[in-house]
Amino acid sequence: MSETKSTIQTESNPDRPVSTTTGETEEEVRSEWREYAFDGEPKLSVENLDVYYGDDHALRDVSIDIPEESVTALIGPSGCGKSTFLRCLNRMNDRIKSARVDGSVEVDGEEIYQDGTNLVELRKRVGMVFQNPNPFPKSIRDNVSYGPRKHGDIDTGVLAGLLGRSNEEREAELVERSLKQAALWDEVDDRLDDNAMGLSGGQQQRLCIARCLAVDPEVILMDEPASALDPIATAKIEDLIDELAQEYTVVIVTHNMQQAARISDQTAVFLTGGNLVEYGETDQVFENPESQRVEDYITGKFG
Repeated sequence: MSETKSTIQTESNPDRPVSTTTGETEEEVRSEWREYAFDGEPKLSVENLDVYYGDDHALRDVSIDIPEESVTALIGPSGCGKSTFLRCLNRMNDRIKSARVDGSVEVDGEEIYQDGTNLVELRKRVGMVFQNPNPFPKSIRDNVSYGPRKHGDIDTGVLAGLLGRSNEEREAELVERSLKQAALWDEVDDRLDDNAMGLSGGQQQRLCIARCLAVDPEVILMDEPASALDPIATAKIEDLIDELAQEYTVVIVTHNMQQAARISDQTAVFLTGGNLVEYGETDQVFENPESQRVEDYITGKFG
Protein backbone atom coordinates (compact mmCIF):
# COMPACT_ATOMS: atom_id res chain seq x y z
CA MET A 1 0.00 0.00 0.00
CA SER A 2 1.32 3.45 -0.83
CA GLU A 3 2.23 5.90 1.89
CA THR A 4 1.76 9.62 2.28
CA LYS A 5 3.15 12.21 4.67
CA SER A 6 0.82 13.49 7.38
CA THR A 7 1.57 15.36 10.57
CA ILE A 8 0.64 13.22 13.56
CA GLN A 9 1.23 15.26 16.69
CA THR A 10 2.82 13.87 19.83
CA GLU A 11 3.31 15.41 23.24
CA SER A 12 7.11 15.22 23.00
CA ASN A 13 7.29 16.93 19.61
CA PRO A 14 3.94 18.28 18.39
CA ASP A 15 5.30 19.40 15.01
CA ARG A 16 7.27 16.28 14.10
CA PRO A 17 6.08 14.78 10.79
CA VAL A 18 5.49 11.03 10.83
CA SER A 19 5.10 8.85 7.75
CA THR A 20 1.61 7.37 7.88
CA THR A 21 -0.24 4.94 5.70
CA THR A 22 -2.84 6.21 3.27
CA GLY A 23 -6.22 6.13 4.99
CA GLU A 24 -5.05 7.21 8.43
CA THR A 25 -6.56 10.36 9.89
CA GLU A 26 -4.56 13.14 11.53
CA GLU A 27 -4.87 13.40 15.28
CA GLU A 28 -2.96 14.25 18.43
CA VAL A 29 -1.63 11.15 20.18
CA ARG A 30 -2.56 11.42 23.87
CA SER A 31 -0.63 9.83 26.71
CA GLU A 32 -3.83 8.80 28.51
CA TRP A 33 -4.61 6.43 25.65
CA ARG A 34 -1.62 4.36 26.74
CA GLU A 35 -2.26 4.43 30.50
CA TYR A 36 -3.49 1.02 31.63
CA ALA A 37 -4.05 0.44 35.35
CA PHE A 38 -3.88 -3.06 36.81
CA ASP A 39 -3.39 -4.63 40.22
CA GLY A 40 0.10 -5.59 41.35
CA GLU A 41 3.56 -4.73 40.10
CA PRO A 42 4.40 -5.06 36.40
CA LYS A 43 6.35 -8.09 35.26
CA LEU A 44 7.82 -6.03 32.42
CA SER A 45 8.26 -2.27 32.55
CA VAL A 46 9.40 -0.30 29.50
CA GLU A 47 10.21 3.42 29.64
CA ASN A 48 11.07 5.83 26.81
CA LEU A 49 12.21 3.08 24.46
CA ASP A 50 13.64 4.15 21.10
CA VAL A 51 15.09 1.73 18.56
CA TYR A 52 17.11 2.63 15.47
CA TYR A 53 18.30 0.46 12.57
CA GLY A 54 21.00 2.71 11.20
CA ASP A 55 19.18 5.93 10.33
CA ASP A 56 15.73 4.30 10.50
CA HIS A 57 13.86 5.23 13.68
CA ALA A 58 11.88 2.01 14.16
CA LEU A 59 10.35 2.63 17.61
CA ARG A 60 9.62 6.05 19.11
CA ASP A 61 9.47 6.74 22.84
CA VAL A 62 7.52 3.64 23.86
CA SER A 63 6.51 3.30 27.52
CA ILE A 64 4.38 0.39 28.72
CA ASP A 65 3.88 -1.79 31.80
CA ILE A 66 2.89 -5.44 31.30
CA PRO A 67 1.24 -7.44 34.12
CA GLU A 68 2.35 -10.92 35.06
CA GLU A 69 0.40 -14.14 34.34
CA SER A 70 -1.54 -12.62 31.47
CA VAL A 71 -1.54 -12.39 27.68
CA THR A 72 -0.59 -9.08 26.06
CA ALA A 73 -1.22 -8.81 22.32
CA LEU A 74 0.80 -6.46 20.12
CA ILE A 75 -1.09 -5.50 16.96
CA GLY A 76 -0.66 -3.04 14.11
CA PRO A 77 0.14 -2.88 10.39
CA SER A 78 3.33 -4.33 8.93
CA GLY A 79 6.44 -2.27 9.65
CA CYS A 80 5.07 -0.49 12.72
CA GLY A 81 7.62 -1.94 15.15
CA LYS A 82 5.74 -4.78 16.88
CA SER A 83 8.41 -7.43 16.38
CA THR A 84 11.16 -4.92 17.06
CA PHE A 85 9.52 -4.14 20.41
CA LEU A 86 9.13 -7.85 21.22
CA ARG A 87 12.83 -8.49 20.55
CA CYS A 88 13.76 -5.65 22.91
CA LEU A 89 12.26 -7.59 25.81
CA ASN A 90 15.06 -10.17 25.82
CA ARG A 91 17.67 -8.19 23.88
CA MET A 92 17.40 -10.22 20.69
CA ASN A 93 18.02 -6.98 18.79
CA ASP A 94 21.59 -7.16 20.11
CA ARG A 95 22.20 -9.68 17.33
CA ILE A 96 21.45 -7.06 14.65
CA LYS A 97 24.59 -5.02 13.98
CA SER A 98 22.75 -1.90 12.82
CA ALA A 99 20.38 -1.84 15.81
CA ARG A 100 20.67 0.76 18.57
CA VAL A 101 18.38 0.71 21.61
CA ASP A 102 17.84 3.68 23.94
CA GLY A 103 15.62 3.64 27.01
CA SER A 104 14.82 1.22 29.79
CA VAL A 105 13.41 -2.32 29.97
CA GLU A 106 12.98 -3.93 33.38
CA VAL A 107 12.02 -7.48 34.34
CA ASP A 108 10.74 -7.56 37.93
CA GLY A 109 12.34 -4.16 38.45
CA GLU A 110 15.76 -5.26 37.15
CA GLU A 111 17.20 -3.28 34.23
CA ILE A 112 18.13 -5.67 31.41
CA TYR A 113 20.11 -3.07 29.42
CA GLN A 114 22.60 -2.39 32.19
CA ASP A 115 26.24 -3.34 31.73
CA GLY A 116 27.05 -6.87 32.79
CA THR A 117 23.64 -8.37 32.07
CA ASN A 118 24.00 -12.12 31.53
CA LEU A 119 22.19 -12.58 28.21
CA VAL A 120 22.06 -16.37 28.52
CA GLU A 121 20.26 -16.10 31.83
CA LEU A 122 18.04 -13.30 30.54
CA ARG A 123 16.89 -15.39 27.58
CA LYS A 124 16.30 -18.29 29.92
CA ARG A 125 13.95 -16.09 31.98
CA VAL A 126 12.41 -14.45 28.91
CA GLY A 127 12.02 -17.11 26.23
CA MET A 128 11.07 -16.67 22.58
CA VAL A 129 8.88 -18.64 20.17
CA PHE A 130 9.31 -17.57 16.55
CA GLN A 131 6.90 -17.23 13.64
CA ASN A 132 8.06 -20.35 11.81
CA PRO A 133 8.65 -23.55 13.79
CA ASN A 134 12.38 -24.15 14.11
CA PRO A 135 12.94 -27.56 15.73
CA PHE A 136 16.45 -28.92 15.79
CA PRO A 137 17.15 -31.88 13.44
CA LYS A 138 17.27 -34.12 16.47
CA SER A 139 14.86 -36.42 18.27
CA ILE A 140 11.77 -35.03 19.96
CA ARG A 141 13.37 -35.90 23.31
CA ASP A 142 16.63 -34.14 22.49
CA ASN A 143 14.81 -31.02 21.32
CA VAL A 144 13.13 -30.63 24.70
CA SER A 145 16.16 -31.51 26.82
CA TYR A 146 18.64 -29.42 24.80
CA GLY A 147 18.17 -26.22 26.82
CA PRO A 148 18.34 -27.81 30.29
CA ARG A 149 21.45 -29.75 29.26
CA LYS A 150 23.08 -26.59 27.93
CA HIS A 151 22.31 -24.78 31.18
CA GLY A 152 23.49 -27.74 33.29
CA ASP A 153 20.08 -28.38 34.81
CA ILE A 154 20.13 -32.08 33.96
CA ASP A 155 23.80 -32.93 34.35
CA THR A 156 24.12 -31.30 37.78
CA GLY A 157 21.90 -30.83 40.80
CA VAL A 158 22.41 -31.46 44.49
CA LEU A 159 18.79 -32.42 45.10
CA ALA A 160 18.78 -35.01 42.33
CA GLY A 161 21.95 -36.53 43.76
CA LEU A 162 20.49 -36.70 47.25
CA LEU A 163 17.38 -38.34 45.90
CA GLY A 164 19.49 -40.82 43.97
CA ARG A 165 17.84 -40.12 40.65
CA SER A 166 19.88 -40.64 37.47
CA ASN A 167 20.21 -38.01 34.77
CA GLU A 168 18.09 -40.19 32.51
CA GLU A 169 15.25 -40.19 35.02
CA ARG A 170 15.45 -36.45 35.47
CA GLU A 171 15.49 -35.94 31.70
CA ALA A 172 12.47 -38.19 31.25
CA GLU A 173 10.52 -36.27 33.89
CA LEU A 174 11.43 -32.91 32.36
CA VAL A 175 10.56 -34.00 28.81
CA GLU A 176 7.20 -35.38 29.89
CA ARG A 177 6.34 -32.29 31.94
CA SER A 178 7.28 -29.88 29.17
CA LEU A 179 5.45 -31.79 26.45
CA LYS A 180 2.35 -32.02 28.64
CA GLN A 181 2.48 -28.27 29.28
CA ALA A 182 2.70 -27.77 25.51
CA ALA A 183 -0.30 -30.09 24.93
CA LEU A 184 1.83 -32.42 22.81
CA TRP A 185 2.61 -35.38 25.09
CA ASP A 186 -0.38 -37.54 24.11
CA GLU A 187 0.55 -37.23 20.43
CA VAL A 188 4.23 -38.15 20.72
CA ASP A 189 4.75 -40.10 23.97
CA ASP A 190 5.38 -43.34 22.05
CA ARG A 191 7.89 -41.85 19.57
CA LEU A 192 10.16 -39.56 21.55
CA ASP A 193 13.22 -40.87 19.70
CA ASP A 194 11.78 -39.97 16.27
CA ASN A 195 13.26 -37.02 14.41
CA ALA A 196 11.31 -33.85 15.22
CA MET A 197 11.41 -32.81 11.57
CA GLY A 198 8.81 -35.51 10.88
CA LEU A 199 6.15 -33.76 12.96
CA SER A 200 3.42 -31.65 11.39
CA GLY A 201 3.79 -27.87 11.38
CA GLY A 202 1.46 -27.42 14.33
CA GLN A 203 3.21 -30.16 16.30
CA GLN A 204 6.59 -28.62 15.53
CA GLN A 205 5.41 -25.27 16.88
CA ARG A 206 4.14 -26.88 20.09
CA LEU A 207 7.46 -28.71 20.36
CA CYS A 208 9.23 -25.35 20.15
CA ILE A 209 6.98 -24.11 22.93
CA ALA A 210 7.85 -27.20 24.98
CA ARG A 211 11.54 -26.52 24.33
CA CYS A 212 11.02 -22.98 25.66
CA LEU A 213 9.14 -24.24 28.72
CA ALA A 214 11.83 -26.82 29.54
CA VAL A 215 14.18 -24.13 30.92
CA ASP A 216 11.48 -22.73 33.27
CA PRO A 217 11.03 -19.23 31.83
CA GLU A 218 9.03 -16.51 33.53
CA VAL A 219 8.03 -14.71 30.33
CA ILE A 220 7.23 -16.22 26.93
CA LEU A 221 7.50 -14.00 23.86
CA MET A 222 5.67 -15.18 20.74
CA ASP A 223 6.16 -13.64 17.30
CA GLU A 224 3.10 -14.63 15.24
CA PRO A 225 3.31 -18.25 16.43
CA ALA A 226 0.28 -19.44 14.44
CA SER A 227 0.62 -17.43 11.21
CA ALA A 228 1.98 -20.42 9.25
CA LEU A 229 -0.51 -22.94 10.65
CA ASP A 230 -3.88 -24.27 9.52
CA PRO A 231 -7.04 -23.37 11.50
CA ILE A 232 -7.06 -26.59 13.56
CA ALA A 233 -3.41 -26.19 14.58
CA THR A 234 -4.02 -22.49 15.26
CA ALA A 235 -6.89 -23.33 17.61
CA LYS A 236 -4.61 -25.68 19.56
CA ILE A 237 -1.96 -22.97 19.89
CA GLU A 238 -4.58 -20.46 21.09
CA ASP A 239 -5.92 -22.92 23.68
CA LEU A 240 -2.34 -23.54 24.82
CA ILE A 241 -1.63 -19.81 25.19
CA ASP A 242 -4.71 -19.46 27.38
CA GLU A 243 -3.44 -22.25 29.64
CA LEU A 244 0.12 -20.90 29.75
CA ALA A 245 -1.12 -17.52 31.00
CA GLN A 246 -2.13 -19.20 34.24
CA GLU A 247 1.57 -19.56 35.09
CA TYR A 248 3.54 -17.37 32.70
CA THR A 249 3.55 -13.85 31.30
CA VAL A 250 2.87 -14.13 27.57
CA VAL A 251 3.49 -11.34 25.05
CA ILE A 252 2.37 -12.13 21.51
CA VAL A 253 2.68 -10.33 18.19
CA THR A 254 -0.20 -11.12 15.85
CA HIS A 255 -1.56 -9.77 12.57
CA ASN A 256 -4.83 -11.59 13.28
CA MET A 257 -7.01 -9.11 15.16
CA GLN A 258 -9.66 -11.75 15.83
CA GLN A 259 -6.97 -13.85 17.44
CA ALA A 260 -5.86 -10.94 19.61
CA ALA A 261 -9.46 -10.36 20.68
CA ARG A 262 -9.91 -14.05 21.55
CA ILE A 263 -6.77 -14.76 23.55
CA SER A 264 -5.41 -11.56 25.11
CA ASP A 265 -6.15 -9.76 28.35
CA GLN A 266 -4.69 -6.46 27.15
CA THR A 267 -3.77 -5.13 23.72
CA ALA A 268 -1.14 -2.62 22.60
CA VAL A 269 -1.67 -0.99 19.20
CA PHE A 270 1.39 0.17 17.27
CA LEU A 271 0.85 2.29 14.17
CA THR A 272 3.02 3.54 11.33
CA GLY A 273 6.08 5.46 12.46
CA GLY A 274 6.90 3.16 15.38
CA ASN A 275 4.41 4.77 17.76
CA LEU A 276 2.53 3.00 20.53
CA VAL A 277 -0.82 4.75 20.09
CA GLU A 278 -3.16 2.90 22.45
CA TYR A 279 -2.85 0.29 25.20
CA GLY A 280 -5.51 -1.10 27.47
CA GLU A 281 -7.92 -3.90 28.26
CA THR A 282 -8.58 -5.85 25.08
CA ASP A 283 -12.35 -5.48 25.14
CA GLN A 284 -12.05 -1.72 25.52
CA VAL A 285 -9.47 -1.35 22.74
CA PHE A 286 -11.55 -3.35 20.27
CA GLU A 287 -15.01 -2.15 21.23
CA ASN A 288 -14.41 1.47 22.21
CA PRO A 289 -10.95 2.68 21.17
CA GLU A 290 -9.87 6.18 22.17
CA SER A 291 -7.89 6.84 19.00
CA GLN A 292 -9.64 7.38 15.69
CA ARG A 293 -6.62 5.89 13.94
CA VAL A 294 -6.92 2.74 16.05
CA GLU A 295 -10.62 2.46 15.24
CA ASP A 296 -9.86 2.91 11.55
CA TYR A 297 -7.20 0.21 11.70
CA ILE A 298 -9.41 -2.25 13.59
CA THR A 299 -12.30 -1.70 11.18
CA GLY A 300 -10.07 -2.27 8.18
CA LYS A 301 -9.89 1.24 6.72
CA PHE A 302 -6.11 0.91 6.40
CA GLY A 303 -3.34 -1.53 7.21
